[in-house]
Amino acid sequence: MDRCCVKAFVDGRVQGVSYRAAVQERALTHRVTGYARNLPDGRVEVLLCGDREAVNALTEWLWQGPPAARVTHVELHAVEWCDRDSFVTR
Repeated sequence: MDRCCVKAFVDGRVQGVSYRAAVQERALTHRVTGYARNLPDGRVEVLLCGDREAVNALTEWLWQGPPAARVTHVELHAVEWCDRDSFVTR
């Protein structure tokens, strides 16, 4: 299995619109682990670890988010693989 981890920083109207819960739901569906957490500057930080195709699909979806979200920018960084048990929101 070709696996990877990506850290994303998502800008726009992404707090208070169930963005983290929507990312978690998608991640669990795709068997991707990691986390989503609000940052003090209004962005959401997302860590996605799993099969490369699933992670790529999720990183593309980050631009959309749930219906109430308005994403203006997604910054992606490849990070070292880390084994995680599940996907959590913080």
